[in-house]
Amino acid sequence: MLEYNSIAELVKSADERGISISRLVLEDQAIDMEIPESALLERMAGTLEVMRCAAREGMKPDIRSTSGLSGGDAYRMQEYAAKGTSLGGGFCARAVALALAIQEYNAAMGKIVAAPTAGSCGILPAGILAMMEQRGTGEEQAAMALITAGAIGMVIANEATISGAQGGCQAECGSAAAMTAGALVEMSGGSNDMVAQACAMALKNQLGLVCDPVAGLVEVPCIKRNAGGIMCAICAADMALAGIKSVIPVDDVIIAMREVGESIPAALRETAQGGLAATPSGKAIQERIYGKCL
Repeated sequence: MLEYNSIAELVKSADERGISISRLVLEDQAIDMEIPESALLERMAGTLEVMRCAAREGMKPDIRSTSGLSGGDAYRMQEYAAKGTSLGGGFCARAVALALAIQEYNAAMGKIVAAPTAGSCGILPAGILAMMEQRGTGEEQAAMALITAGAIGMVIANEATISGAQGGCQAECGSAAAMTAGALVEMSGGSNDMVAQACAMALKNQLGLVCDPVAGLVEVPCIKRNAGGIMCAICAADMALAGIKSVIPVDDVIIAMREVGESIPAALRETAQGGLAATPSGKAIQERIYGKCL
């Protein structure tokens, strides 16, 4: 499979051919993998269906994780969104509900799509599904947006990291927000450069975000960080679509994220030894779940 090491190169190549980033990646990957483009789109359609199922199941009011730390918040958010009084409007409220639902389904051991990781799996689906539901985006356009998101994620993984254990939550929710922002811009008809600008703004707004799972579980604060991540992605996409540009180019932001991740103490990189996990309430939760032996 082809690998991508620069967002700038993706934009340049797509612009030179007069096509979108998703179309560029689809055509190149089909050739490299020696399979029809339709087969790749079919795979993306399957991925989209898994995302849709996770959102539906996670929205149920009675869903709970084994630890008891999560469940039911997506339903509460959706009930609130239905009232039409949300401060961020219907689109944002629905996107947050979707992000919560998919993460709660993940915590309840449901089948999800790592996008790019399990701990950040709610952000990209929330953006894609909200666009389909609220803006009437079609299945093929959504599948193409997933291809764009995948290419962005591949660049970040190759040039930095998508691992919370290696780079903190900026590498997980930050990367997911960047992938989602780019996908939202493409789904909204933005240019390839706007896709890159949205990625840069989403990722730099998450720089330094630590990974501090309470009791070592991907629930607290991970689930609500997915809700924050989708809002970050929407904000970045809107800024890019408005013509706002990031002063720091996206590929520089990715390198900065890697360097920041390398400087984050081990206690704040998925070890549950610092941050929220080390608070009195965080320690009490760990003791309640595992006992005093840890």
